[in-house]
Amino acid sequence: MLFLSKFKSTVLLSFLVLTACGNQPKQNVENLDNKPLILTEKSSDSIIVAANRTGEYLPFLEGKKVGIVANQTSVIFKTDGYTHLVDSLLASGISIQKVFAPEHGFRGQADAGEKVKDGIDTKTNLPIISLYGKNRKPSAEQLTGLDIVLFDIQDVGVRFYTYIATLQLVMEACADQNIPVIVLDRPNPNAHYVDGPTMESAHTGFLGMTEIPLVYGLTIGEYATMINEEGWLNGNRKAELTIVPLDNWSRNMEYHLPIRPSPNLPNDTSISLYPSLGLFEGTNVNAGRGTEYQFQRYGASFLDATQYDFSYVPQPNFGSKNPKEEGKICYGKDLSQISRMNRVSLEWLIDAYQNSTDKTKFFNTSGFTKHAGTETLQQQIEAGLSETEIKKTWQDDLNQFEKIRAKYLRY
Repeated sequence: MLFLSKFKSTVLLSFLVLTACGNQPKQNVENLDNKPLILTEKSSDSIIVAANRTGEYLPFLEGKKVGIVANQTSVIFKTDGYTHLVDSLLASGISIQKVFAPEHGFRGQADAGEKVKDGIDTKTNLPIISLYGKNRKPSAEQLTGLDIVLFDIQDVGVRFYTYIATLQLVMEACADQNIPVIVLDRPNPNAHYVDGPTMESAHTGFLGMTEIPLVYGLTIGEYATMINEEGWLNGNRKAELTIVPLDNWSRNMEYHLPIRPSPNLPNDTSISLYPSLGLFEGTNVNAGRGTEYQFQRYGASFLDATQYDFSYVPQPNFGSKNPKEEGKICYGKDLSQISRMNRVSLEWLIDAYQNSTDKTKFFNTSGFTKHAGTETLQQQIEAGLSETEIKKTWQDDLNQFEKIRAKYLRY
């Protein structure tokens, strides 16, 4: 594997020379369609994301026909805001041929699970190839004519968050066609711990392509290296992979994402709670979709109202056209004041199940297994096991994964 830090370029267009490239905007930011995607007024001024380290990867793109896997988080930060990576590369004379878009699309507008169509980007006139529509792995035809593929997407470190599945399929497709891949690394806001049930081989799919825990504690660059070196690509192939690393970041640092990584992760709290409340996606309980507090609350009309002093009514909104329990009074809990998590909590899932007035309505069994990665977790909850008892059954798999993970830690 190559490391671009060995290759320094002194020839950069002045457009990309950033006087404080590590700075992130303190003001609210918007996506290119002017729909708010702001996350925080805080910043992590010392952290330099790989996209800002232009001298480390521009030399590999110059004179090449480039494909890029990107979305609304693929930005270069400046002292007064940011520019989209695609716009910056085009302005620098890089020959981008097409953009590959993950779930939620290139501009990050689509609902979770909503199919994304191919199209043309109205700002750049570049063709957009959806990797969440007709196909999720780039075809040989779609890669034809490309010399290199650049991948730059903000991840949140949760197995069923589909950007890492897209990464793996892109690497696999490029390995098949002998096209090099460059991954621009970004911080993982949940990189400070490893926890949760481990995906079982029988249940792998787009919500978990490899046998890793629910929270795996790696940046997307570290994870790409693990995929490659552990032989997880089809046919035990390896991509010609290069990682551009972060600078001035360690995995225990809090990282406040300045742009929401998907429509239903609106702030730090939602990202921190997502590993725990994301398990509700495999149930009929609403986890805040259809409100302004996505993944910061949970509730359902079939939870016992006498056990809760909090309720809300989900309605269609940005990112959730048809939320679960739409228009119904949902009884549950408000978690918007929870501090930063350092574990996967089963407390709220167990609470909701135990207070369900009709437990036959609770689980969407197929969906829950895909999210949990195992049939066992549902069986344990239905059997009345405590969180402590359930977590003990995860430990051997977590210990085994930690040994593998240690080989790929870079920060």
